[in-house]
This record gives sequence, structure tokens and C-alpha cells, in this order.
Amino acid sequence: MSNNLALGIAAVAAAAISAGLIVMLMPLLRRHAAALPNARSSHRTPTPQGAGAAVIAATLAAIAVIAGLVQPSPVAASLWLVIAATVFIALVGAVDDLRTIEVAPRLLLQICAVAVVIASLPVEARIVSAIPWWIERAMLLVACVWFVNLTNFMDGIDWMTAAEMVPVTVGLTVLGLLGALPSDGTIVALALCGALIGFMPFNRPVARIFLGDVGSLPIGLLVAWLLVLLALNGHLAAALILPLYYLADATLTLAQRIVRGEPFWQAHRTHFYQRATDRGFTVLEVVGRVFAVNAGLIVLAVASVIWPVTAVALATLLCAAALVGWLLFSFVRGRT
Repeated sequence: MSNNLALGIAAVAAAAISAGLIVMLMPLLRRHAAALPNARSSHRTPTPQGAGAAVIAATLAAIAVIAGLVQPSPVAASLWLVIAATVFIALVGAVDDLRTIEVAPRLLLQICAVAVVIASLPVEARIVSAIPWWIERAMLLVACVWFVNLTNFMDGIDWMTAAEMVPVTVGLTVLGLLGALPSDGTIVALALCGALIGFMPFNRPVARIFLGDVGSLPIGLLVAWLLVLLALNGHLAAALILPLYYLADATLTLAQRIVRGEPFWQAHRTHFYQRATDRGFTVLEVVGRVFAVNAGLIVLAVASVIWPVTAVALATLLCAAALVGWLLFSFVRGRT
């Protein structure tokens, strides 16, 4: 069987498995995993959470499908470390959904999962060879822990994670097909994309179910790993461009809260997308704009890979920053 056909089958299988598992789990999650409205919430009534368990299970199942259909299998041995870390951090998220884990132990467990992912990277692979190896790996550890958390922070309104991560995984798949990612990375990107598409009908505003930490944490971990692989393959600009909206919204919001002396680790409603809903935008308008900007970021990321020269990398980064900056400004300004 051709690799492209196997990838297509895996994506469809991931979507179908994800949707089927959500339907099966919905009654159980309604009884035992309802998310109550709080200071951070955009919903007003208790809503079941935990659909992320189905998304991650479907992603892993799709990877197994490809491993079985394509011989020799394109799944690298190091991927099993990433899968183990993904399952571990999903379990941490599941416990946190059911019984809140305090900030310090939760962060420590996340660091452990990310450390396993960093350990799975090729030892000889470098992003900036001028930096000592151990400093670069420490920086990657911090960056990935931050990405895991910002993915969780940004999952605050219906369809937001889908509006961000579906385009990001589509972009990663396209770049993988262009040779910018190893084959196992392309497989994971497409499998995760399919699983998220299977989740989307249930999270459409007004959502019937949420991902929960059991979904947002491992999704952040997998995407962080894929972006690191992209950067290690010489495409740092593309690795920054694809998730730039999430990076900008979460990082700027955190910085503002720290400057104002606010307890930044507590739930809040000061992300740019949350301020947009408070200032007249509907949820669909917000996620629609995020999706459209991400489509533009895919184009810029692909351009930076097709023409891998410094001038193009800088130009695409500047264009991406301008596009994301415009989106954030429009959210702050609100409806005029």
C-alpha cells in the first residue's frame, strides 16, 4: 500500500474513532466529569469535559494503523518514547479534570513528560550550533513546557483548540510531505488532525463537551514535539510561524499579568480572545478570525520551507507577526 493512501486511511480512521469514542463516553462524562463555570469560563452551565481522551486515543490508534499498513513501518523507535510521554501527561490531565492537582506537582509532572520527549530527540540534531548542546536542550525543555501550558490556557472557548490546532497540524502535514519533517512526525500530525476533526462537531458553539486537560495537555505536548522536529530540520522560521497566534496571545497575556502584579497562575479572562468576546465578538467570529489567520500562517510557513534562505525566513516572520498583531489589535479594539 502506498504511503499517501495509508496516511489518508489513518486520517479518516482517526476522525471516525474520535467521534465514536466521544459518543460512547458522553453519558459517563456527563455524570462524573462536568466542568462547572468559573472565573475563566465562557460557558454558563455545567458541561462535560474529557473528550480529549477520545482525541488522544484516536490519534494513537491511527498511528498504529499506519504502522500496520506500511511496510517497512515509517514509525521510528524514538516515537514510542513520545507516545509514552503523551499517555502519561494525558493521565495527569485526567486526574486534574476529576480532582484538581496543585500547581507545583502538576508542573513537575509536566516537566517529567516533556523531559522524556526531549530525550527522544536525535542527540546530534541542533537548532543553533553556536549554543552549547546542554543549554539548547534546557531551552527546548522550558519552551515545550510553556507550549503545553499555553495550549491548556488557550482552550477557553468553544472551537478555539480546533481553530488553532487543525490548521497547525495541516501545516505540519504539508511541510512533512515537502520533506521538512521525518515520516513519523508527518504521521503524528495527520493522525492528530483527523482526531481533532472528529471532535469538532461536539465542540461546536454551544459546545456539548470540552476537551479537558486530558486533551489539551497531550495535544500541546505532541505539537511541541513536532515543532521542535521542524526546527531541528533547519526550519526554525516555520516552527515559529505556525503556532504564532497561540504563542503571542498567551505570552503577551502572561507578561501583562506579571507586570501588573496579578496572580498569573490563577484562572482569568484576560486573554485577547476572551477580551474579544467581552467586547462584542461572538465565539464564531473569534474562532473564524483565528482560523483565517492560521490559514495565512500556513502559507507563510510553507514559503519559508520552499525558499530556505535567510531573507525569506525574515520576511515571512515579519509578515506573520504583522498578521497576528492585526488580529490581537482587532480583539482588543472590539466591535466598532
